[in-house]
Amino acid sequence: MSILGVNGALAGAYQYANRTQKTGTSGVSFTEQLQKTGDTGASKADAYTEYLKQKYGAGVSIQNVGKDQSSIDRIGAGTAGTGNVVIASNILEQMVNDPEKAAYYEKKIQEHFDSLPQTEAFMTAVGHKITSCGVVVHEDGTVTYYLSGEESPEKKAKVEAEQKAKQEKKAARRQENLKRSQEAAEKRRQEMEIVYRKQTMKEMLASRVIETGRVTYAGTPESWRSAVAAYEMSALTMTGILK
Repeated sequence: MSILGVNGALAGAYQYANRTQKTGTSGVSFTEQLQKTGDTGASKADAYTEYLKQKYGAGVSIQNVGKDQSSIDRIGAGTAGTGNVVIASNILEQMVNDPEKAAYYEKKIQEHFDSLPQTEAFMTAVGHKITSCGVVVHEDGTVTYYLSGEESPEKKAKVEAEQKAKQEKKAARRQENLKRSQEAAEKRRQEMEIVYRKQTMKEMLASRVIETGRVTYAGTPESWRSAVAAYEMSALTMTGILK
């Protein structure tokens, strides 16, 4: 049974190269094996794509991706995990037909996988986790390595706790300011009351009738007693005995 619908000779080349890649007992590359087959270019591309998937994982895809930031953002949002390999169709054709090109780009792709431990360690150190990363080989042959991440659950919990603490601190500060404002208002009220009592005493004294050698206050005995009590209360408050 043929692989991906290719003929028996090409299937044998694929199987041979796959075994070689795993055992490392031969220096013959898969693309060199493809050169020995007489199959069509399309079938070779299919076989080589399958080989790359066997080597790098199911994240291998053949598509043209621009080098602008929006294109990289889209590929980052549209992929997941760490095994993403995107190759432009014209570059794949070059890799199929030129073993040197294949070796060059496979080395570039492998660099992504080799650097994963360091990349993951860095992301962990800054409190993030990788959501998607990979390598893109563009139509002009340039290579882009991309990385998407988000805060780890631990980092999110820490940030949320810090935000909560800040909010609680602000609320406590507002409550303290309100208390001080109320205390200041009460103090002003008491001061105004003292002023009012003093003014009342002045007005009462202003209504006095002066007789020879004596001071006589106009009014009833009840008003005299009230005036004396008010005066004594004012005097006690102003001296700090009553608050």
